[in-house]
Parts: sequence; C-alpha cells; structure tokens
Amino acid sequence: MNTIPVKTWEQKWHVKTLLWVLLFLVIFIGAGNMTEVDVPEFFHGFDQFMVIFKEMLHPAWAYAPYIYQPLLQTIQMALVGTLIGSVLAIPFAVLAARNIMTNTFIRSIFRFILNIVRTIPDLVLAAIFVAIVGIGPMAGVLTLIVFSFGMVSKLFYEAIETIDMGPLEALTAAGANKTQVVIFAVLPQVLNSFLSYFLYTLEINVRASTVLGYLGAGGIGELLQRSLGQFRYDRTAVVVIGIFIVVIVVDTISNQLRERLA
Repeated sequence: MNTIPVKTWEQKWHVKTLLWVLLFLVIFIGAGNMTEVDVPEFFHGFDQFMVIFKEMLHPAWAYAPYIYQPLLQTIQMALVGTLIGSVLAIPFAVLAARNIMTNTFIRSIFRFILNIVRTIPDLVLAAIFVAIVGIGPMAGVLTLIVFSFGMVSKLFYEAIETIDMGPLEALTAAGANKTQVVIFAVLPQVLNSFLSYFLYTLEINVRASTVLGYLGAGGIGELLQRSLGQFRYDRTAVVVIGIFIVVIVVDTISNQLRERLA
C-alpha cells in the first residue's frame, strides 16, 4: 500500500534553502561593505543604462562598412599573437615537463618563468607595451604573444607529462639524442593536443584583443572606444554586433576543428 511521505519540519518550511539565501545575503552585503561598493548607487544609475540600451536598439547601419577593416585587424592580431606565442611555448613546455627534464633545478627555473608570465594580467601587459611601442596593433600583438606563451606552455607541458614513455625509451636505446627523442617521440604524441590548445587560445585572444584595443592596442576596440566617447551608441551597437558575429564564427570553427582533433 502506497503511503504519502511525511515531510519534516525543516522540509516543510524550506529551512535549508532559506539558510542558504540568508548566507548569500550576508556574504553579498559584507563583501559590498568591505569593497565599498555602493549598491543603491548602481540601481540609481540603472535609468541611464536603459537610455543607452534603447539607443543601441537602433543601430546606425550606415556605419557598418567602417568596422570591416578594424575587425579584420583584430583577427589578424589574435592570429599572429597566438601563432608566435604558441611556437615559443614549445621548447619551454618541453623543458618544464617532469618526464622530459629530469633535472629538478632546471625544470623549476623554467616553471618559475612560466608562472611569472601567467601572473601578469593581459591588460597590464597591454598598458606596458603601449608605453613601450606606442598606441597601435604592435602593442596588441606583443601582449597576445606573451599571453599565449604563458597559457599554451602551461597546458602543453601538462600534456607532455601524460605521454607514453615507451617510444622515448626505444629511441634512447637506439642511440638517439635528446633533440631527436623530442622530435620523433614526444611531439608526434602531443601534436593534436597542441593544435587544440592553439585553437582554444585563439578563441580567447579574439575576445581579448577587443578589450586590448580599447586600451589603445589597435583593432576594433579603438572604434568601440571612439563611439562610446562620442556618445554615439547607435554606432556602438554596430560595433558590438560586428564583434559578436566574429566571435561566434571563430568559436564555431574552432570548436569543430577541436572536436575532430579529439
């Protein structure tokens, strides 16, 4: 005979859920006080956000031809920066892998260098390179090279540490030197992983290069900054739509290629 399950007092009044909500509110308010975030001020300015949003609902389509070249420049920056950074990451990843570089001291030096590179935010890198080489795509490309180098090297040496050591031992027994072992036994096993990491980093860099351009590092970000500075939100809408289309296309192509490599 079926019986209706009896709810406890806590289940009936959803005590656990209420406690989680209360905990979330306490953390939210506490974090706001610690960081001096004025939440009411945010909601006070929400009206202005709606004004901007309404203006962006009417894009200035006549502005569309002007965003083609900056968008192309953004893709070129991401592609060149990712390619150079990924190629530079290969030797560092090999020398940082535990199963290839058995000398702990040397391996620690390379890992320390890679850790330092990864700890520097890309926005800080962009500001530094803009100060060094000036405003323009060169600063963006240099930023993406360093960012890609740090990211790909980390992912790549972790992939190298999972390879089958049998081919390495066979080549070593046959008299191959270290370079030959890496070229003919290590790289063939991780080539697909490397290409997958390259495509993944390219996805990220296409989005990142938009923000970098806002700091003066070239690309569509400069156009975005200009339209916002002129309060031409109808033009901003066109720029945002263009960025959205490019990101979707790059992500789709990259995901399909990475699925085939998996």
